[in-house]
Amino acid sequence: MREDAFVRSDEEKMEIIQAKFREIMETLGLDLRDDSLNGTPRRVAKMFVQEIFSGLNPKNRPQISVFENKFQYGEMLVEKNINLNSTCEHHFLPIVGKAHVAYVSSGEVIGLSKINRIVDYFSRRPQVQERLTVQIASELKRILKTEDVAIVIDAKHMCVSSRGIEDESSSTITAEYGGIFKQQARKEEFLKYIALGK
Repeated sequence: MREDAFVRSDEEKMEIIQAKFREIMETLGLDLRDDSLNGTPRRVAKMFVQEIFSGLNPKNRPQISVFENKFQYGEMLVEKNINLNSTCEHHFLPIVGKAHVAYVSSGEVIGLSKINRIVDYFSRRPQVQERLTVQIASELKRILKTEDVAIVIDAKHMCVSSRGIEDESSSTITAEYGGIFKQQARKEEFLKYIALGK
């Protein structure tokens, strides 16, 4: 991100994007007098700033509380099939898939929905899947104060399925393993739990 990324307000950004997107639509030959198309530039601007790219703004970073692991639960906690919607930074087309996350408590635990919020926050920006995987893992390690974190992402990229090679069947899998998850037995246990495709 540039240093001046947040000098403009969201409303100012939407005004600029609206004008630019109107120009793109007109360049494509679309008739913006059509009542179905006339509001599209504003809708796209709002979607970019307030929705699909809202993860660019640090003020939208989820506020995460952790709790003492009073139950002394010492095995891995796995949350699988977390919905993931992101955008490819190369073609600005959707990335859609699932994230599977695990951690072993070092004394603190996190509310389950907060894991979803972390995945969502880092997904809502132009991304490459490799970076997204590392960002989610790093954030969980920071919050939970442990290296014992694992994440696997399985996603389809519309830039592969709807343009270029137009392969609709392939998906991309990325993983990041920290701490005990670098041990083969623990890694296999995690992968068994998430059982991709089931």
